[in-house]
Amino acid sequence: MQQSHELTGHAAPTDPARVLVVDDDPTVAEVVAGYLDRAGFLVERAADGPTALARATARHPDLVVLDLMLPGMDGLEVCRRIRENGPVPVVMLTARGDEDDRILGLEVGADDYVTKPFSPRELVLRVESVLRRARPRTGLRPLRAAGLALDPAARRATRDGAELALTLREFDLLAFFLRHPGRAFSREDLMREVWGWEFGDLSTVTVHIRRLRGKVEDDPARPRLIRTVWGVGYRFEPDDTPGAGEA
Repeated sequence: MQQSHELTGHAAPTDPARVLVVDDDPTVAEVVAGYLDRAGFLVERAADGPTALARATARHPDLVVLDLMLPGMDGLEVCRRIRENGPVPVVMLTARGDEDDRILGLEVGADDYVTKPFSPRELVLRVESVLRRARPRTGLRPLRAAGLALDPAARRATRDGAELALTLREFDLLAFFLRHPGRAFSREDLMREVWGWEFGDLSTVTVHIRRLRGKVEDDPARPRLIRTVWGVGYRFEPDDTPGAGEA
C-alpha cells in the first residue's frame, strides 16, 4: 500500500467478533478471511450484495469488510442497506487511485477504507482498531453542550433529546470536540487523536466533518458549532462554551 498508518496492538479479542467479508474475487476473499480467522475472528463470506444482505440480516455482524465494486449491487448500496438494520462498523476495500470512490464510501458512513492491493496484516490491524473503538467503554462520563448529549459508555448521542444516527467515527469525532470546546485542531491533529493514525488521507477528516455538520448543525452550510478556522482546521464552539464538557 502507498499509505502507512501507525496502528496499535494485534491481539485476538477475548469474545470473538463476527466479521462479514464481502468480495466477489474469491482469491481476495479467501486471503482476507484466512488472516481474520487466524487473528481470532469468526468470519462469514459473501460474493455479492444480495448474499451479504441476507447473511447480515440472519446474523448481525460486528463488522463488515466490504469491497466497493460488486456485481449487481455496489458496495455503497450494500452499506446503506446493512445500516438500515442498525449501526455496524464498515471497512471499505477500494481500488488504488479511485479517490472519488473512497470519498463516496466515507460519505455513506464507512468507518475506514483500505486501498487495493493491500497488506492482509494491515487490514487485520484496521479491523481490530475499528472494533476497539466500537466496543462500549466504561468509566467515561456523559458529555453535554449546545443541546448535544453523548453517553460514551452506551455510545448514544442525542440532539435536543432526539437520537442522532452517528457512525463510529462521527461519534468519536463529536465526543472529542465536546471534550475540547473552544480549541482549534488541524486535520492532522484530528486524524491522530480521533482515528489514531499518524499518517493518512486528510480528506477522511474533511468528509467526516461535513457529515457531522449535517447532523448537528441547524444550517450545515453556515455552521455555528463546528467552525472552520482558516489556515488551521476546525473548532467546536457552542454558545455555552464555559459550561461545556463532562456533565
